[in-house]
Amino acid sequence: MACVGVTPAAAQDFQKDVVPFLDKYCYECHDAELEKGHLNLEAFKDDARFFRDQRIWREVVNQVTSGEMPPAKKKTRPSPAEVERLQTAVHQLLAAAIAKAKPDPGDVTIRRLNRAEFNHTIRDLCFLDENFSADFPADDTGYGFDNIGDVLTFSPVHLERFLSVGEAIAAKAMPTKPSELEGTGLAMIEMLPRGKRDSQQRYFDPAPTLTGPMTASRDGDYVISVALRSTGSPGDPPPKVAFLVDGREVGIYQFKQVKKTEVAEAKVRLTAGPHEFTLKWLNPPAKITGSNRTLSGLRLRLLGPTDTRTELQRRLAVVIGNATGEARARLVANSFVSRAFRRPATPAELTRYVRVFLDGEKSGGSWEAGAQAMIAVVLASPKFIFRAEQDEAPTAKDAHPISEFALASRLSYFLWGSMPDDELFQLAYAKKLSANLEAQTRRLLKDPRSRYLTEGFGLQWLQLRQLSTVSPDPTMFPAFNDAVRTSMIKETELFFAEIVREDRSVLDLIDADFTYLDRNLSQFYGIPADLPRTRGPSPFVRVTLPKGERGGILTHASILTATSNPTRTSPVKRGKWIMEQILGSPPPPAPPSVPTLEGQPLKGNLRQRMEQHRADPACASCHTRMDAIGFAFEKFDAVGQLRQSDEGQPIDPSGKLPDGRAFAGAGELKKLLLADREKVVRNLASKLLTFGLGRGLDYYDGPAVDKITEAALKADGRFSALVLGVVQSDPFRLRRGTSQVESGSEALKK
Repeated sequence: MACVGVTPAAAQDFQKDVVPFLDKYCYECHDAELEKGHLNLEAFKDDARFFRDQRIWREVVNQVTSGEMPPAKKKTRPSPAEVERLQTAVHQLLAAAIAKAKPDPGDVTIRRLNRAEFNHTIRDLCFLDENFSADFPADDTGYGFDNIGDVLTFSPVHLERFLSVGEAIAAKAMPTKPSELEGTGLAMIEMLPRGKRDSQQRYFDPAPTLTGPMTASRDGDYVISVALRSTGSPGDPPPKVAFLVDGREVGIYQFKQVKKTEVAEAKVRLTAGPHEFTLKWLNPPAKITGSNRTLSGLRLRLLGPTDTRTELQRRLAVVIGNATGEARARLVANSFVSRAFRRPATPAELTRYVRVFLDGEKSGGSWEAGAQAMIAVVLASPKFIFRAEQDEAPTAKDAHPISEFALASRLSYFLWGSMPDDELFQLAYAKKLSANLEAQTRRLLKDPRSRYLTEGFGLQWLQLRQLSTVSPDPTMFPAFNDAVRTSMIKETELFFAEIVREDRSVLDLIDADFTYLDRNLSQFYGIPADLPRTRGPSPFVRVTLPKGERGGILTHASILTATSNPTRTSPVKRGKWIMEQILGSPPPPAPPSVPTLEGQPLKGNLRQRMEQHRADPACASCHTRMDAIGFAFEKFDAVGQLRQSDEGQPIDPSGKLPDGRAFAGAGELKKLLLADREKVVRNLASKLLTFGLGRGLDYYDGPAVDKITEAALKADGRFSALVLGVVQSDPFRLRRGTSQVESGSEALKK
């Protein structure tokens, strides 16, 4: 339940509007004596603690409106009018409590960069895109994510790894000796049009042109090089060839004589990315085929860029200009340290790192050696490894804005999993980021680096990392293999990425008429897809789904497989997953005394055995809703393939929710979930806020989640509305004042 769209009104009389309902329907189980579910509702005498206890009251109303409480076995159940009166009373009491409360952004926990954030930060700081954290200890998770400050521990092994990898990164980013010219090659037998070949030698035959693709690693000057062999008679003219890039002539090479192998070269400036390269024989014989004049070669090579300095070397060279000595060291230190620490370097820090630079320069004999020594030390600093936010108003009594640089880091690590870029830094220096927060958020979402929201947030929220540990029985499910497993994950990743990239409604996650398939999944699902013929793994294509129950992530094979047992489906796991990850209403843990399904002498098919299991009152309270949801997907087996029967009997995917709403299968259940759109959007808002803050949510975060949910619902659930709601929320933009820190500490002691 949320107080979305509720105008704060005069507080209702708690004793008059809430207590009678509790007395009639709740105290029997939730009183001081029984305290079922560890909840004693008799302890609440008025609305004095309504803000602090809002989680309890939200859940009370949620349980009542969903029909889960009072339990179905109770003969006396509240009427719709009674439920509505309770909901209205609690809504207004909660709205009034929120209106009176001061904004509380919660605690700021210093956070270590996790493994993904470390790699992304090195990519944007040192311009090296590699998995440098491969040997780091695994990151612990909390609240479903691996970027939670309270669980990101720092061990002696971490220290050892950070020190060693820092030195390796510094050596790669700032080499002290010129690097050799690198190159990429294209076998000429692969060039078009297809024609005469002799072993690996490709002839200009039947056409005088050969064309093929190569990719430039970055902007810069390159050399196109090819060793060509010519044949002919002494009186024939020496061959003459032209080099073309993307249809534009960039150079001509004239052979010195006939019957010789010569290296032809041309220099060209290229932008990063793929290009089309063409070799053209300018003076071929009138008829190439059958002539004694031939021209052939093995491999076309692209060498470069000819400037072999690393990207960091080139950028720091621009910063240095003509400076030398200590002035040069200070320029390098100020530039690199400020970016590494994600805020302006202090005078004391600059003095320290200038000294390291000069010592390294003296012992290594070059400014590159000095920079390398300084970089290695900076990358081992806690100020780089940890995200610590400096408070510009440490004596402020109440909640106040975080610094512009802290805001830049919160934004970039939320959406990119990496440090701020130059534009964010410039706005932070000018103290204009807060005023341009929405525009910058939209810019970051459009940047390719926002794929981190899919890899870092989406796949963790959906718990797809569990799929790597699932081992379906190969004799029962022979169609499943590691290649299919990989394709399953990729399907869900691409589907979620489209929601982010195209700014679609997050409700499309529940049901949609499209997905992404490659050859593996096309065959696995039995859904035809227009796939191009390629060697090796086939690409994924966007496919419009035929009418049926498959659509949205709930029927992705990745989710269905991750929530199954090795030998059979698990309605319990599937129902629990939807309640937790989609609706944000996790069932309580099972009592320790309750036996498992396999540990009981039950008879019949799976559905019948589950019904016998639920006959135990201790099981029924949780399983009634959870099992109904899970059985809706029984037509999908343990690896997500459609089926019509199980254990020799037709499958019954129908069910009924505790509030009386019935459904005939997965398709109708998805419609019911979409009818609960507020719950779906609110849950995703809570997950995104948790991910963005790097901490679990508490009662004081309830108003922020309300506002994010309300804004997203008004925007038809668009993903950008959720993200904007998070970055514009009080917990994201503010930090606690001294009075709140002190009161929080006192509460903790009590």
